[in-house]
Amino acid sequence: MRLFDTLLDLALPQRCAGCGTRDQPGGVLDQPICTVCAALLSGPAHRAAPVPVPPGLPPPWTVSAYEGPVQALIVAHKERGRTGLARPLGQALAMSALAALEAGSPGSAGRERGFSGSHSAVEGLGVAVLVPVPSSAMAVRERGHDATRRMASFAVRELRAAGVRVTRVDALRQRRRVADQAGLSSAARAVNLVGAFEVVAPMAGRRVVVVDDVITSGATSAEAARALRAAGADVVGVATVAATPRKW
Repeated sequence: MRLFDTLLDLALPQRCAGCGTRDQPGGVLDQPICTVCAALLSGPAHRAAPVPVPPGLPPPWTVSAYEGPVQALIVAHKERGRTGLARPLGQALAMSALAALEAGSPGSAGRERGFSGSHSAVEGLGVAVLVPVPSSAMAVRERGHDATRRMASFAVRELRAAGVRVTRVDALRQRRRVADQAGLSSAARAVNLVGAFEVVAPMAGRRVVVVDDVITSGATSAEAARALRAAGADVVGVATVAATPRKW
């Protein structure tokens, strides 16, 4: 079936990975996402705290709900090799990361938020680091790429274009295998992830936003933040593209 889909895509105009359309205003689709689905990733970023909030979770920010076309876009990028989606997903991730940096900076009250803000306001954010939540080596091999790192790279480009001094640092690595999180309760997810990550880069004194594609229970981000804080990092927030609605 996957081979058939690939051959079909070669023979026909590109389909939107979110809704499946081959059309857009003015003609056929020539990119992996249509204008309607792209609008779902256009923000603004907002808080999306899970319920219950796991201990140690930094303030989480997101752009959309993990459902419908947005869910399809994220799954297509991560699991189906639609790597052309990394750019629009990374742009959405950049909005969440910027919101996290703004909210976590001194004197943030009353400051104009988002990419429409002034250059001087962006300069006030200081130097920052985006740290992707790591995938297991096995998952990366099976997928053929690391989806979160790929999105984070595009997010860094977007933020730098806006004047934010930021870089991506792959500071975390899975130190052991963890059970599949699907179907686990929030408490069980937290237990499953205890001690799952190790820090493999100097992070003392660095201002960090943890980034991932989706936040569900928040257990993964909380454990990532715990490991980074133990290494001396100042973790100011979590940024994702989407949040699971039932956990808002």
